[in-house]
Parts: sequence; structure tokens; C-alpha cells
Amino acid sequence: MNVIASLPKNPVRCSWCENTALGKVYTDYHDHEWGVPVHDDRVLFEFLILEGAQAGLSWSTILAKRDNYRRLFADFDPVKVARFTEKKIEALLLDPGIVRNRLKVNAAVVNAKAFLAVQKEFGSFDAYIWSFVGGKPKRNKWTSMSGVPAKTAESDAMSKDLKKRGFKFVGSTICYAFMQATGMVNDHIVTCFRHGK
Repeated sequence: MNVIASLPKNPVRCSWCENTALGKVYTDYHDHEWGVPVHDDRVLFEFLILEGAQAGLSWSTILAKRDNYRRLFADFDPVKVARFTEKKIEALLLDPGIVRNRLKVNAAVVNAKAFLAVQKEFGSFDAYIWSFVGGKPKRNKWTSMSGVPAKTAESDAMSKDLKKRGFKFVGSTICYAFMQATGMVNDHIVTCFRHGK
């Protein structure tokens, strides 16, 4: 996590993180995580699973359940998640602390196995996934959130390749949200105090 020593007085933020029921949880996520480049495979796996769980839901729903996901999904250790049995999956589907969607929970296990295969092939998931942006963050200069796309050519390419490798819940829109969350793209609007960080 990229901890900011001190916030500016009355910081201007991206509008998506303001006025939600999660309040400080949401603004802390925006201020310290969203758009910060991630190169830790465990964290990348976490976001891959959480973004897939978000499909059709709001990010605030997933963020509110994040601690439960960490607890129930072995702190997002892909080796452990890949070993989840049908019995374990059934137990997860009974826990209201996560999104109890069988397809999404099954996808997390499938994705863990595919994630490990990518690590074996490329040495790390980080090396593989960052190749879609040439190894460095793409810095955008949006003046409002309305200009931010839902997907791009890069997320299209990522989605296509992940699907080819057997990953589930990795459509282009989900991939672009993953890219935003992990700092592969900087989509903070130009007036946001995090844009230049």
C-alpha cells in the first residue's frame, strides 16, 4: 500500500470515491491503493479475484467484503486457492461475507490454477500481466470521470489472452478495472490530488 504521509488540506478526489456508504473506507482505497502500480503477485491475484467477483455489482460491495475474502480465500494465496475442493466451495457459498455466486467462486479456483501456470511460464504473473502496457503505467489525463473508458485496446488484448489461458470472469471491462486498480493505468482525473503521485 502506498501510504501518504499527509493529505493536502481539502483534497480534490475522483468523484467515484465520494459520497458512498463506505465513507472513509472508500476514500482510503482511492487515496492509498487505486492507481498505485502493483508488482506483488499475491496482490495481483487478489485484485484479479475481486474484480471478477465485482462483475455486475458495485466496487463498494466488494470493498466492504474484502476482509472476508482475504479470510476465506487463504489471504489470496493462489497455491492454496487452487487446492480448494468441492466441499470447500460449498462451504464458501454458505458464507454471507462474500458474493455467494457459484460461477464466481468456481472461477476463483480455476483462475488460481491458471495463475500458477502463468507464473511457471513467465517466472511471475507480474512479468506477464505488465507486458500488456509495455512494463510501465500508462498515464492518462482525463478532465472528468465521464471521459474514462470502460475498456481499451490493451484490456481487449489482456482479456483475449487470459481467456485463452483458461481464466474466467476476465472480460475486457473487468480487465480494465483491474488495470486501473493495480496502477497499470493512471485514471485519476487531472484535478485529483493523486494524479501526479
